[in-house]
Amino acid sequence: MSFTINIYYTGKDGSARKFAEEMVSSGVVDRVRAEKGNLKYEYFFPMDDPETVLLIDRWESQEALDIHHKSPMMKEIAEHRDKYKLHMRVEQFVEKK
Repeated sequence: MSFTINIYYTGKDGSARKFAEEMVSSGVVDRVRAEKGNLKYEYFFPMDDPETVLLIDRWESQEALDIHHKSPMMKEIAEHRDKYKLHMRVEQFVEKK
């Protein structure tokens, strides 16, 4: 069973895109991708909403996702999000096999 989380980050004046760029340039994205159980961690930019960035975050199990959520990296991600004053909307999907 895998878990896919869509996180929509919305801000103003291009802040969501700057957030995503900093997440990549600071190495956070590579570190999340290297975590055991991570299957996907990618940012996308909706064509009809220039102030929103979509993160598709996929994990092989709830346990892997829980470990990620308890990691020190989550504090770092929250600090980046707060720096850019972003609002989040989250959707979660469970794929059963």
